[in-house]
Amino acid sequence: MRFFVITIFPELFSCLNFGVLGRAIEAGRVEVVLVNPRDFTEDRHRTVDDEPYGGGAGMVMKPEPLVKAIEYVREKAPDAKVFLLSPKGKPFNSRMAKELAGIEDICLVCGRYEGVDERVSFFVDDLISVGDFVLSGGEFAACCIIDAVSRFVPEVLGCRDSLTDESFEGGLLEYPQFTRPRVFRGYKVPEVLLSGDHARIGKWRRLQQVKETFFKRPDLLARAALSDEDKRMLFQIIKGKEWG
Repeated sequence: MRFFVITIFPELFSCLNFGVLGRAIEAGRVEVVLVNPRDFTEDRHRTVDDEPYGGGAGMVMKPEPLVKAIEYVREKAPDAKVFLLSPKGKPFNSRMAKELAGIEDICLVCGRYEGVDERVSFFVDDLISVGDFVLSGGEFAACCIIDAVSRFVPEVLGCRDSLTDESFEGGLLEYPQFTRPRVFRGYKVPEVLLSGDHARIGKWRRLQQVKETFFKRPDLLARAALSDEDKRMLFQIIKGKEWG
């Protein structure tokens, strides 16, 4: 899978060279191509921003360098899907990450300053937002998207079960994880995890997923794929009773 990233700060993407994603890039399973819109300017100062029409604070990214950079990407990858990172975009989530992983070439356009000239939106396929908050630039959002999408690329994760057990798979948060020591500063590992009874452990973990989601992200439950057993667990949780 190949990501093109249009950014005036390519050095920020050095963070992708570590951990699971770094190994995937080194192995050639994921490729990240950084494209600097300054390379498509025509003045000696390589200007990519200007004052906003109508007045106002800050500067706005000019359309010419960004659109030329997008056209450059489309020449290299004619079938690439181009996304502008913007608070106005569709909310990015695990479902979208899985869908994007099925696309061979993706281009992420990173804004800066007070924003991007509105006309750039006519040259992209869609807009994506990583949340209802403001970032200094699209680079940080792009890193999140690249990491999340790459996890669904075959052979990027060493253990495929990691995907099915993660938060948001099936609409629920992940169950709590524990490792050695058994007791840490008075806090004990739940006895069920030491039992060796995999059926009982599986049931306990599913209960924890339902409980974690109910107490920490109840908004997810409306869209979660709950089985009849899950619903019975949820009913007991709401009544304040333990289950299993």
